[in-house]
Amino acid sequence: MSLLGIDIGTSGCKATIIDREGVMQSQAYCEYYTLSPAEGLQEINPDVVFSSVCKVVCEAVVACGSDPVQGISASSFGEAVVALDRQGQAIGNSLLYIDKRGEEEAEYLKKRIGDERVLQIAGTKIQPMFSLCKIMWLKKHQPEQYNRTWKYLLYADYVLFRLGAEPHTDYSLATRTMAFDITSKTWSQEILDCAAIDRTKFAEPVQAGTAVGTIAAAVAADLGLPADVALVAGGHDQPCAALGAGVIRPGMAIDGLGTVECLAPAFNSPILNDAMANHAFACVPHVVKDLYVTYAFTFTSGSVLKWYRDTLGQPYKDAADKRGVNAYTLMIEDALADPSPSPLLLLPHFAGAATPYMDNGSRGALIGLTTRTSARDILKAILEGITFEIMVNQEKLADASIAIHDLRAVGGLARSDQFLQLKANMMGTKIASLVYAEAGTIGVAILAGTATGLYTGIEDAVQKLVRVKKVFEPDKQVYAEYQARFVAYKRIYPAVRPIFTASTLS
Repeated sequence: MSLLGIDIGTSGCKATIIDREGVMQSQAYCEYYTLSPAEGLQEINPDVVFSSVCKVVCEAVVACGSDPVQGISASSFGEAVVALDRQGQAIGNSLLYIDKRGEEEAEYLKKRIGDERVLQIAGTKIQPMFSLCKIMWLKKHQPEQYNRTWKYLLYADYVLFRLGAEPHTDYSLATRTMAFDITSKTWSQEILDCAAIDRTKFAEPVQAGTAVGTIAAAVAADLGLPADVALVAGGHDQPCAALGAGVIRPGMAIDGLGTVECLAPAFNSPILNDAMANHAFACVPHVVKDLYVTYAFTFTSGSVLKWYRDTLGQPYKDAADKRGVNAYTLMIEDALADPSPSPLLLLPHFAGAATPYMDNGSRGALIGLTTRTSARDILKAILEGITFEIMVNQEKLADASIAIHDLRAVGGLARSDQFLQLKANMMGTKIASLVYAEAGTIGVAILAGTATGLYTGIEDAVQKLVRVKKVFEPDKQVYAEYQARFVAYKRIYPAVRPIFTASTLS
């Protein structure tokens, strides 16, 4: 028997089939596009997303062969909701978190209920990115659509609904609406009353891993699936990936090293202190029962390396083509050939700053250039800078009483042993790479497999599916050397930020 995991992103979706031992049987990916009807507006079409999901599921099923799928679960990006009418059809496009609509509504909520109260209930300060502010905007500006809406579903829940599940929303995705009480695990009537939004328009919240239905017969036939496939509630992509990396105890965290970087540590009860609020760390129910996670993240990580490759890295691309290897591999090898730190310091705010600053106006900076500066110096400064930035988050998490003792790395940069050793040395924390890097897929497979009885529980599934490939222990001497440079790094943002407030540079 096999399990099908679906991951829905803002730019594409993926379907992966694995067997009960976690070995990938097949995988398919489909890209789609977001829409921008005007400056500052960003939308996504629910029907396009679902048709793309059907396409990748069909491709994965055909490629898998005869091993029947027993269960399906899904993960997705957060915030954007699909408005469904009573026939279960989507009404219009979804507003993405980066859409500017909802800003006035967020200011209204700040005056009406306030950041501190919302933090205590919903685990976050008020921000226009969340679903509630978008729904308030729709009610005001498109009342006909709001009145027609039967249910608002987030994307993983919407896809499962279209496959045949009962309308539902798992706790981790419900938190991304800013209308969910993270302690009682129910919709917050207090917040919804302040927003003047009807509670009945939200689906029943459920624990991730709950069976929510069986695939509809007609859909199963169209997709080439058995008629009795169980549908299992998934969740937000970050905690699903954390589960897929084996993050099931306090003190553990996943470090997603992709285009952006996201550190998601687990803890065993809600943490709603001033440090969490001041550093923009949301408190989110994990997809593992009775645990919570938060997200400490950067807007630019691997994307800074991509910028270098595409603008300054032609020699590396040429050499990679001749050798038949990845240009990033050569870049990292060259950057780390010299064990000493780079003489440069790089602030990687190439697309603004995420946690703990949440400053879209910040910009990148490269400090220490001389006529002797080499390409290697710049590359190493990039690798160090993106690591220093997550170290700032690690320090702020510690201020909030969230410690990390066991870090699991996934994503593109996690393929480099050299980079992971550098990270371990700089952060002073042991870092593990995994045999199966597709943590998100493994996470939803664990949820589906546990709900359908393939595994006796989460721990059994993690033991069978999550395998550590290599552990990188920090070098104490190198760590001490980088701690001195970290002190200098932390002075860069407050020093250069006032420069970018000038109209000529903003």
